[in-house]
Amino acid sequence: MYDNLLLFGFDAMWSPYFLAANVLLIVVYLWFVGPGRRLFKDSTPVSLSTKTFFILSIVLLYVCKGSPVDLMGHLMFSAHMTQMAIVYLVIPPLLILGLPNWLIQSIIEAPIVRPLFQFFSKPLIALLVFNTLFSIYHIPLIFDAIKTDMTWHAVVNIVLFVSAFCMWWPLMNKAPGYESLSGIKKVGYVFANGILLTPACALIIFAKTPLYATYADPQSWVQALSLCVSPDMMASIPQIGPEMFNMLPLVEDQQLGGVLMKIIQEIVYGSILAYIFYQWARKERAKDEVPDPPVQPHSPHVSISPKL
Repeated sequence: MYDNLLLFGFDAMWSPYFLAANVLLIVVYLWFVGPGRRLFKDSTPVSLSTKTFFILSIVLLYVCKGSPVDLMGHLMFSAHMTQMAIVYLVIPPLLILGLPNWLIQSIIEAPIVRPLFQFFSKPLIALLVFNTLFSIYHIPLIFDAIKTDMTWHAVVNIVLFVSAFCMWWPLMNKAPGYESLSGIKKVGYVFANGILLTPACALIIFAKTPLYATYADPQSWVQALSLCVSPDMMASIPQIGPEMFNMLPLVEDQQLGGVLMKIIQEIVYGSILAYIFYQWARKERAKDEVPDPPVQPHSPHVSISPKL
């Protein structure tokens, strides 16, 4: 498999420009949370764990969108679904954890951004928008149109990522002044996300025939592949076709993609639920450990009558 990927060349496999952009983004971030912190009002020191979350989110973004994983996502549906699961279910919460409150507020409180963000990050709206967009994206006709058009592919990926960020915000945000969930509402929110994403996964898992021409039709497959491989490179590879890269029959690869999406979703949401219960248990334990206030000894009231 890897030997076949080598046919596409270094640029298609490792996206050096995207790598440079991600490295630059990390450098800019480290400057803003370091020496540049003085430019922000009410800024506070940023912990090592917060910086680690941000860097990890950017590394995962490059792995999914710049490494051979991205190329494989154009070749195999199972790789595409794994890529989608990580980009929209793993990276956004890591990114939120990696942005200190004072930095993220300086971004989302811009005059145009603030009203839009406040609206689309409301729990019910964020929940419905992300899961609806994700499901619509995987309707075969729409999916094939997006995967074979550079502009639509870029726009839809950005919109999905922003909607995923808004979807995770009510669960992960700690910034004052923005709506968030607490207690049992977080549990319900996580379960609702799992339920709303299930129909799209079920459609893919239980389909008996290949749904997407992008992976089944040689012409559409080559057109989709041209989004990440230069025309000159495509022309230099003779007799290229899906059969060179599919390790499984199309239907089985398609079913595997749906299963992987659901498994990763369950792992992520299960981890979030475990964290929610851990936080709840820690708060309850802290309440139990607070000592009762000392009882003041009762002093009998002595009435002193004034001398006549």
